[in-house]
Amino acid sequence: MSRWLKGIILFVVIYGLFSLSGLLFQIDPSWYNALQKPSWTPTGAVIGIIWGILYAFIAGAFTLSWYKHGFEGMSQAFYIVFAINYVTNQLFSFFQFTLKDLLLATIDTAIVAITAGALVLIYRKYSRVSSLMMIPYFLWALFATYLAFTIYQLNSSETLLK
Repeated sequence: MSRWLKGIILFVVIYGLFSLSGLLFQIDPSWYNALQKPSWTPTGAVIGIIWGILYAFIAGAFTLSWYKHGFEGMSQAFYIVFAINYVTNQLFSFFQFTLKDLLLATIDTAIVAITAGALVLIYRKYSRVSSLMMIPYFLWALFATYLAFTIYQLNSSETLLK
C-alpha cells in the first residue's frame, strides 16, 4: 500500500474518531434549549460546521506530521498530549449532554484548550504547517471554554437542582 493511501486512511480514521462523540452522546434538545445562554452563543448548525472543519485540521495536522516523520519519529510526549486531548474532547459531550453536568463540561473544555495549545507548540517540532493547522482548534477551544463557563454560571442554580 502506498504511503499516500496510508495517509488518506489515517486522515479518515482520525477524523472519524474525533467525530465519534457526536454519534455516541446525543444532544437532548429540550434540555439544551431550556438552558440560559449568552446572546453570542453560536447556533447548533454553526457549531457543527466549525467542529467539522476543526476535525479536518486536527486529522490533517496529525497526518502531515506522520507523513514527514512516521509514527516512530514523534515523541511519547506528543502521543500523551494528543491522547489526553482526544479523550477530553470526546468526554465533553458525555459531561454536557449525558450527565448534564455543566461544571464538568467546563473543566473538560479547559483541558481541551490547554492540550490543544500544547499541541500547537509540540507540532512545531514536526511540521510548521501542522502547528499552524492546530491554531484554529486552540482558539475555538478557548472560546468554547469561555462559553461553557458562561452557560454554567447562568444555569448554576438549575445545575445544582437537577
